[in-house]
Amino acid sequence: MAIFKKTKKGKTVKESIKAETRASVTSTPTPHSYAHVLLSPRVTEKASDLSAHNAYVFNIDPRSGKKDVAAAVKAVYNVSPISIATMRVPGKKTNLRGRKGKTASGKKAIVYLKKGEKIEVV
Repeated sequence: MAIFKKTKKGKTVKESIKAETRASVTSTPTPHSYAHVLLSPRVTEKASDLSAHNAYVFNIDPRSGKKDVAAAVKAVYNVSPISIATMRVPGKKTNLRGRKGKTASGKKAIVYLKKGEKIEVV
């Protein structure tokens, strides 16, 4: 019964774990806490055409979902997205100078913003 052992502060181990998780959930998110979700902006011809219509494309972590991307965009760029579309990008087979290979696979997200809001992608 090690979970009921008293710690130095007089709380049980179980109570101290609950207090730590409560503190981590209530803390305000910083842009650095979402650095693992948004990997990079996706700079392509199609992405630049979409940016004229308030839609921005990002390479994201394959394990992250729409809610993670929305929170990351809000924390990093201070804009609130209207909707988000995520999709997997498959790797493709390549053949360059007789060498066979494969391009990297991943996941991308298209973030749609309200009119008047912009993201500066350098």
